Amino acid sequence: MKIAIGNDHAAVALKKEILAYLQEKGYEMINVGTDQETSFHYPVSGYRVAKMVAAGEADLGILICGTGVGISLAANKVKGIRCCVCSEPYTAKMSREHNNSNILAFGARVVGPDLAKMIVDEWLNAKFLGGRHQTRVDMIMEIEATQELKAAQE
Repeated sequence: MKIAIGNDHAAVALKKEILAYLQEKGYEMINVGTDQETSFHYPVSGYRVAKMVAAGEADLGILICGTGVGISLAANKVKGIRCCVCSEPYTAKMSREHNNSNILAFGARVVGPDLAKMIVDEWLNAKFLGGRHQTRVDMIMEIEATQELKAAQE
């Protein structure tokens, strides 16, 4: 499995740790983030990872900035992306099982390395459940495609 990983200046150290952790587990990693701690605009990494996932150049993506929020907002502007900010493992698992998230985001100023690894492991090990959840994901994708939701009128 190929995973694109991106970050801003606030997350250089944590990104390097997660990158090495996942490489040791056998994942093919694509680093599109910065390795410098000088100011770096998080939308750049959010966009790069999202475009790779949306285009099928990466199977999944991981994004890390100070809080995970800004970088996830940038990623979610790319069509086909469902990026979830997760600060604990349960939400990460549910974001895959219920929302079929394809990018995980978290904050280097919010979670430490051990918790980040637990979050990543739960997210990667979870599988989309489909069924009623597929209906809801389809509704999200309808909003993305049309800026409307027919079911909202019911």
